[in-house]
Amino acid sequence: MSNNTIHYSYQVDGDDFTRAGEASSDLKSKLKMMGASPAAIRKVSIAMYEGEINMVIHANGGTIDADIYVDHIELVLKDTGPGIPDIELAMKEGYSTAPESINSLGFGAGMGLPNMKRFTDELHVESTVNVGTTVTMRINF
Repeated sequence: MSNNTIHYSYQVDGDDFTRAGEASSDLKSKLKMMGASPAAIRKVSIAMYEGEINMVIHANGGTIDADIYVDHIELVLKDTGPGIPDIELAMKEGYSTAPESINSLGFGAGMGLPNMKRFTDELHVESTVNVGTTVTMRINF
């Protein structure tokens, strides 16, 4: 990869499960073309997909900005959803506020934020109730 920063922006549509995952899939393809390692691509794809799904389930969509550097990628996911009242609780595996209608689709198992943490080198979550959430993730190459 070059020494220049490469930037991509994605819009995630809320309540559209048919398109959920398109952004992470697109970025995965771009990282492959740039020659990123399979391990890094896997981590980016999983972490970003989990964020996309969370935005669709909980926040009526949002935006993802991806900045690719020579040694890492930074993903910033922003939404204007209901916010996360208790981030520490939301980070626990199995904790979910997804309604039954989402669970019946196979989503909402409470692994989104835990998987985002597991597959990133740095994770920072900022959230304000009734304002929205910003998740910043860094994955090293």
